Amino acid sequence: MASRLQVNVGGVPVGGGAAVVVQSMTNTRTDDVEATLSQIRALATAGAALVRVAVPDRAAAGAVAALVAESPVPLIADVHFDHSLAVAAIGAGAAGVRINPGNIGSEREVREVVDAARELGAVIRVGVNSGSLQRDLRVREETDPAGALVESAVRYCTLLEGMGFTDIKVSAKSSSPLVTIAANRLLADRIPYALHLGVTEAGTRWAGSIRSAVALGVLLAEGIGDTIRVSLTGDPVEEVRVALEILRTLDLAPRGARVIACPTCGRTRIDLEPLALEVERRLEELGLDLEVAVMGCVVNGPGEARKADFGIAGGDGEGVVFAQGRPVRKVAQAGLVDALFAEIASRKGTPPSR
Repeated sequence: MASRLQVNVGGVPVGGGAAVVVQSMTNTRTDDVEATLSQIRALATAGAALVRVAVPDRAAAGAVAALVAESPVPLIADVHFDHSLAVAAIGAGAAGVRINPGNIGSEREVREVVDAARELGAVIRVGVNSGSLQRDLRVREETDPAGALVESAVRYCTLLEGMGFTDIKVSAKSSSPLVTIAANRLLADRIPYALHLGVTEAGTRWAGSIRSAVALGVLLAEGIGDTIRVSLTGDPVEEVRVALEILRTLDLAPRGARVIACPTCGRTRIDLEPLALEVERRLEELGLDLEVAVMGCVVNGPGEARKADFGIAGGDGEGVVFAQGRPVRKVAQAGLVDALFAEIASRKGTPPSR
């Protein structure tokens, strides 16, 4: 798949061969500056390179400047229905705006947004959603939902091009993973612009993570997608964690800490789930690029533990700690995790995690 045209979103390159960028969106009231800044910082710490904030009214638009001044990452304003809010957000320092072709307004109003973006170096995302298409495309959506999304996006890219503006990102999102996949495959062949991927209204953490991983995983594996958001109901920090795991699974991001854990079966003679969860938590705190196996029986356990950087293989109330493919000690189950992290600390020069 050919590289997309690169845009610079507040210093973050998107497209053109740059690494896939993870972004998320705050769910606080944007005009609650302290709460929103707190969430932006948490998202950035989790690994988001871009953060989007909703700008539904004047109060939200009025808070953008304060947010931009303190944010550790570039901010994107999400605007619907009122183009003047997009103009205000750009004027307040937003690195980009997301506008929806289905509700942003007339060509004259779009031109005002374009003029502001051109003057201040902001990027415009043409963000098409299946739930808010232009009226004339809603009938087509009933029989060709992917085609309707693509037509809307291409139509608006052509409009912006006619205004001499090409600092564009594009997204075509549906709550259906299959429609999302089909639409973005079509878009990748129709336009040269950077593509933002996501399954809109994906759902709760469990179901939404699966739906997003299916759609985004397929597209990213095909070389489609320059920036992603996993849309989950709940804490947006979880969106970033899931998005990063999708990228790591596809070797599109530094892999970080990885726990390989067996699913347990009737052969398991050790309480494995709490061990695996504890190892995962403590590894995340260390922030090391490590693969750690947490295995529960003598069939696959020792072999998998030997392949990982470190590992534990459980038995009947006790287990073995592995390091660089070799068993190094046998300990009781109660001390197994501590022994594992003591071994990691001794070999990696980190303080033992607790």
